Parts: sequence; C-alpha cells; structure tokens
Amino acid sequence: REHLQQLLPAGAARNAVDCALWDLESRESGKPVWQLAGLPAPAPVSTAYTISLGTPETMGLAARQNRHRPLLKLKLTGDGDLERVAAIRQSAPAAALIVDANESWSVNQLESVGASLAEQGVALIEQPLPAGADEALASCHHPVPICADESCHTSADVAALANRYDVVNIKLDKTGGLTEALALQANASSYGLGIMIGCMVSTSLSMAAAFVLTSGADFVDLDGPLLLRRDREHGLQYVESLIHPPVPQL
Repeated sequence: REHLQQLLPAGAARNAVDCALWDLESRESGKPVWQLAGLPAPAPVSTAYTISLGTPETMGLAARQNRHRPLLKLKLTGDGDLERVAAIRQSAPAAALIVDANESWSVNQLESVGASLAEQGVALIEQPLPAGADEALASCHHPVPICADESCHTSADVAALANRYDVVNIKLDKTGGLTEALALQANASSYGLGIMIGCMVSTSLSMAAAFVLTSGADFVDLDGPLLLRRDREHGLQYVESLIHPPVPQL
C-alpha cells in the first residue's frame, strides 16, 4: 500500500486498488480492516441524507418526506438559497442541517447569509467558496463552521487550510484510498480540525471502506447507496439514517 501511494495519484483509481489491498490483507490475516488500521471497532452510526438542489417547494417537499431523519444535507447554488433553507426548516423542524454550496458562493454572499443560517439551526457550511479562492476565509466572519471539500484532497493540503476551515470532508475517492484517508484524518486532527466522512454516489462496497473511519468523525455523510435504485449484494444495512457495520461478505 505504501508503494502504491507513489505509483498512482490520489483519485478513484488508486482508491480501488488501495482498498482491495486492505481487503486482501484482512482476508489473509483473518483480522478486520479496522483492527489492521489500529482503529476502534465500528459501531452503528447516523448518516446525513442529501436533499438535491431544486426550487424551495421541491426541496421542502423532499425534506417533509424525510423529516424523521436527524441530519439533512442540502445542496445549494447561490441565488434563492435562504428561501430553500427556510422551506426545508419549516418542513423538517427537528433535523440538524448541513448546507453544501459546492463552491457557488462569493465572500459577500457567505457573510450576508451566515447569521440567517445560524438562526435556522444550520450546523455546517460545506465548501462555500471556489477551491482556488478560499484564502478569503482566513479573515471572513462566519457564525456557522465551514467545511473544506473540494479544497481538501490529501494530508498535504491540511497545513494551508487550517486557518481557513473548521472541518475537512474526507472522501476516499479524493484521498485515493483508506491509506491516505487515515493520514489525512490524523493530520487534520493534529491541527484541531473537525472531521466529516463523506462519499460520492456509490454502492455499499465504497461505503464499507469509509465506514472504518466513522469512529473519529464529527459528521458522517455516507448515504450514497440510498440514492441508488439498486445496491450491490450484501450491502450495508440502513435503518432509516442509521448505518450498521458491514457484514463479512461485503
């Protein structure tokens, strides 16, 4: 696995090979991956559930259908975002909220909506500014914690982000596998940054590798299989938003 980090760049291809090597060692040694990684045994954990970008009305309806979930993640885009958040808050008054701007805001927009989002009970703002323009966050007042997604791929990114963000989103398709994800988690924690474990839209096989990291996470966003029409065989068990640890067959 260590040699692999030099053979392939961080990304989805290296993630596939790296996780396969972890799985191979697990099978050969008879030890679970979490034990090989020196982590606590994973326990059931609650995941965020994503509300896709749409009009305030359509997003409010989706939130109403999922108002029983403890954490909702809202995709936003700029204009009309406060109306979207207000519609979702009205539809799901008890849910904690994460908003994901996907690099679509300016500094002025972030500063203008921050107080309103805090009043609406938003717990986290994910990647509000473009990755190449996030240095402005170092001096930007923000009452809601800010999470780096597109700005943070590997452990080498952390030092430059530590005075801009409060949390980093670790996705194995960005880090290029569990090996680098563990290094990123350790480095981010050493800088006092919070941890979010995220995902792309993927099957339970991808989620299972990321699930290993959830014991040290402040936020978990592993709802990928819930957004698919069909998951793979022996997939993770989701009971509403609660994810149970993977079975050995996965």
